[in-house]
Amino acid sequence: MNETRSVSDENARVYAGWFKALADPTRIHLLHLLATERRPMSVGEIVERASVGQSTVSHHLKILAEVRFVLPERQGTSTRYAVNRTCLTVFPEAVRAILGESEGGADACR
Repeated sequence: MNETRSVSDENARVYAGWFKALADPTRIHLLHLLATERRPMSVGEIVERASVGQSTVSHHLKILAEVRFVLPERQGTSTRYAVNRTCLTVFPEAVRAILGESEGGADACR
């Protein structure tokens, strides 16, 4: 008999949040920008490099921060954002967990 692993309710909620956060092309572009820059960036720096306005960038960064795909770092009166490589590298584990091939890696992003 083939034993399948079960996805816990908590992990299912975490994974759904991850997929929801990635369900917007602008957020994918912002993650790519932060990942390729390899350094924390201010919203102003991101706006200069992105083709969207400040309020849109801030909105998308908030969503990405909620699932810990980006990490905000306060510096005085501003905030710099960096991609959370640890969290993003375990993202494929979510897919494997959904397929019943692993336990998943949701703990890395909580």
